Amino acid sequence: MSKEFEFEIVREFEVDASPEQVWDAITTGTAGWLWPMEYEPREGGAAPFGGTVTAWDPPKRLTGRVENVEGMSQQTLNQLDHVIEPREGGGSWVRYVHSGILVEDWDNQYDGASKHTDFYLHTLRQYLLHFTGRTAVFATVDGPAASQAADALDVASRGLGLPDEVAEGATVRIEAPGAGPVEAVVDYRNPYFVGLRTDTAMYRIFGRNHFGAPVGISVHDFAPGADSKAIEGAWRTWLDGLYA
Repeated sequence: MSKEFEFEIVREFEVDASPEQVWDAITTGTAGWLWPMEYEPREGGAAPFGGTVTAWDPPKRLTGRVENVEGMSQQTLNQLDHVIEPREGGGSWVRYVHSGILVEDWDNQYDGASKHTDFYLHTLRQYLLHFTGRTAVFATVDGPAASQAADALDVASRGLGLPDEVAEGATVRIEAPGAGPVEAVVDYRNPYFVGLRTDTAMYRIFGRNHFGAPVGISVHDFAPGADSKAIEGAWRTWLDGLYA
């Protein structure tokens, strides 16, 4: 019998965006910072992954709850709760709580979820600060099995032209598959993830090799005419060649 593990990941942060802008980002603008998701706009409505909206109070609170998570045998309950309050002097305070029950490989699952949460919420703040209200095309692709190697994220970083010593805040010139040479700000960098932001896109590189999975790439492209299939094709070709 699998051992169940109840978990809770809590994050609080402030951002220079109105509660209405935060609300729009987490309900209808998710392609710009996470992945495309839809919430039926009412309590009791449909939430992503076969879930239910258990709190719908714009722009103050959104909660979605999923039991027997679709496509995830290692999780039987998943809930995302967002509380948004106006900040004195402008902007918003946000409390995000991800909770649920894990039933398999829970230590690794929790560690991965916790680290991913920090990266996703950072990307949300980047979206709110630089792209709020703009429509994004979302593209995502995973690397081949060889990208599960211990140094796979470093290989991807170097492949893009990112020097090992470059830290967050630096502006670099990278070779973005499908986009060519572009100037980008390194908006996030640690041993697990790399975030790059240009004037028209955010590139997210996930070192999931640290959690037993291939390296992943997500692109949030705000340029007119951006094509998700073309973006995914370019990155897949690049990843396959990089780890061949």
